[in-house]
Amino acid sequence: MSAARPTRNARKPTPWIRHGIVAAVVLALVAGGAYFYRKRGAEAAEGAFRTVPVERGDIRVAISSTGTLSAISTVTVGSQISGQVTDVLVDFNDQVSKGQVIARIDPKTYEAQIAQGNAQIASARASLNQAQATLLNAELDYRRKADLGARQLVARSDVDLAKAALDQARAQVNAAQASIRQQTASTQTTQVNLERTVIRSPVDGVVLTRSIEPGQTVAASLQAPELFTIAEDLAKMKIELAVDEADIGQVRTGQNVSFTVDAFPDRQFRGTVEQVRLSATTTNNVVTYPVVVTVDNSDGTLLPGLTVNAEIEVSKRDDVLKVSNAALRFKPADTGQNAVATPQAGGPRGGTGMLDDLSRTAASMKLNADQQAAFDTAVEAVRARQAARQAQATQQGGNGLFGGGRGGPGGPVTIGGPGAGNVQAQVRQRMADRFKEDFAAFRATLDDARKKQWDAALSNLVNAKRVPLYKLVDGQPQAVMVRLGASDGTDTEISGGGLKAGDAIVTGERARE
Repeated sequence: MSAARPTRNARKPTPWIRHGIVAAVVLALVAGGAYFYRKRGAEAAEGAFRTVPVERGDIRVAISSTGTLSAISTVTVGSQISGQVTDVLVDFNDQVSKGQVIARIDPKTYEAQIAQGNAQIASARASLNQAQATLLNAELDYRRKADLGARQLVARSDVDLAKAALDQARAQVNAAQASIRQQTASTQTTQVNLERTVIRSPVDGVVLTRSIEPGQTVAASLQAPELFTIAEDLAKMKIELAVDEADIGQVRTGQNVSFTVDAFPDRQFRGTVEQVRLSATTTNNVVTYPVVVTVDNSDGTLLPGLTVNAEIEVSKRDDVLKVSNAALRFKPADTGQNAVATPQAGGPRGGTGMLDDLSRTAASMKLNADQQAAFDTAVEAVRARQAARQAQATQQGGNGLFGGGRGGPGGPVTIGGPGAGNVQAQVRQRMADRFKEDFAAFRATLDDARKKQWDAALSNLVNAKRVPLYKLVDGQPQAVMVRLGASDGTDTEISGGGLKAGDAIVTGERARE
């Protein structure tokens, strides 16, 4: 028998199928390599810069200072007379009421002077009676001699002598009456001094210090000796803070103050700025101004004399965009002193951020329906005009930031360089005039207080400092102009530039390996 033969040969793949499989594998490898290359390149570009995200949150700006707690009103009780202290009726920390006797001085000297004065008054009255009797006799004598003289029965000289005696008697009566008044006044002065031997509290309060003891002699020859110090009311206290001249311009009456004291390190207390005094003090060429802060001490926790570490809250911005201060200090190595800000075409205009800030200001003013309607109308008109200018700028190939094409307003904005300050000043003035015109009808509906608030807010926004930040776009820093607001030393409020929360802002370049 012959060997069995296969009944069917195996079919081999055709050449075009093999070529297709090879091409697909090659294409997959090329695509994967390109994707890996692009991803690695992007990661390498992004990894070349250090970034921080734009965040949304609150910024609290505060000024730190130190001071000392004291009573709102402190009265020093002294003595207007000299003498020996016989009684001291209060001690440290005692509560006293107005008019309460708190000490006595020996009154014997003044009692003796009063007795002497009364005797002198009695003597003066006796002299007056004598003078009045003499006056009566002189009047009778003069009338008799005058009558006889008229009939020429006595000499004219006798009549003149009687007239002189009468005048002399009247003068003696007047002198006796003046002596009585003088002695009475002297006695009244002594009586006042006698009353002053009883020392009374001039106010309701607490005795802080006591400087005398029973048996001690006080001498009030040149100035009143200090006997007691009384704090009028410790339920309300004050702090005198020394604020540096660089910060005093930000302090206003009514601002909130938080402070701590070493006696209660785990507690934080609050107060309010009551007064910014103009009496500057210079110490070692450092100028400071006293700022008075009132504090509620109803529970009696705080004590006079405690050292205070305080923070005056000069500004608080809620729910705003903020970025780390490190981002403000970054400049790309190749931009030098003339960095060019090239905002993204079609991006939000600079005025949009201002409109958002003005809307927050209007919300804080508690407008009525008519005022809110006037404000909304002005905002819509501004947004419509900005949209039209942006569309026109986009058609002309501009970037839409300032509404113009290349080489004109709306082209790249040069930061720094000669004349930059004048250009910025002119731009700010035009912006201020434009916004005043846009919101003139709304402003006319406000009262004087709200007008001042609105004008201050608009001025702050227009004159706010503008700087470039560098947003990381496709691995490269792109300059955007932003307006700076409040800063707490770590973060700074920003607005404008089309930035939003989460955007990566460049803070520096990583060292290349």
